[in-house]
Amino acid sequence: MKAVVIVPTYDESENVVPLLEAIRDLGVPGLEVLVVDDASPDGTAERVRAFAARHPFADVLVRSGPRGRGHAGREGYQAALARGADLVVEMDGDLSHDPRDLPRLLAAAEKHDVVLGSRFVPGGSDTDRALWRRVLTVAANFYIRVLFGIGVRDANSGYRCFRRAALVAIDPASLRSPGPAIVQEVLFRAHRCGLRVGEIPVAFADRARGDSKLGWGELWQGYVTVLRLRARQLLGLER
Repeated sequence: MKAVVIVPTYDESENVVPLLEAIRDLGVPGLEVLVVDDASPDGTAERVRAFAARHPFADVLVRSGPRGRGHAGREGYQAALARGADLVVEMDGDLSHDPRDLPRLLAAAEKHDVVLGSRFVPGGSDTDRALWRRVLTVAANFYIRVLFGIGVRDANSGYRCFRRAALVAIDPASLRSPGPAIVQEVLFRAHRCGLRVGEIPVAFADRARGDSKLGWGELWQGYVTVLRLRARQLLGLER
């Protein structure tokens, strides 16, 4: 069983090697990591290459063209499928997602097509972040769950595992979102495809190093994108 972890990055040179080291130390057989870097000017890709020269389970794909979480996610999904992945995991590169949860995500994929690392199921937590960020996360989850009619507790989770057939059904090449809203778009498609979506508890921790790339503009774009997806669905333009 081959699992590929995709890690979209932009200016994560301080975090990417500690993340790769933590994944290496898990000792999960058949696990590969593909860092999908948006041509970071801080040397993120160079640090991954240096690490990969000693630890070939890791690799880096340096993107060209427009930057954005959605663009990186779409290319990462396609690259993981092209590498023959049976399971595809997606996680952030800022150490907010604990690599120690990876084995549980992979195990849960035996029963589910898509597994979310959830902050809002029993045992999950959302720590170290400002109160306004936690309130905004809860409000965004409510908005997305109501708009899409999705029963999951953490619709904004970017820590996820897909079975190969599930990701193929979602059709990553046709995803539209250029930014962080790709997280919701993929979940929307999974729901529309009738895939079995499960959740396991994870602890989300705020980044300790580097700057967040998620500003008010990206947040607003996400709300608009989700609303547009729902409108396209109602008009029969979205499968």
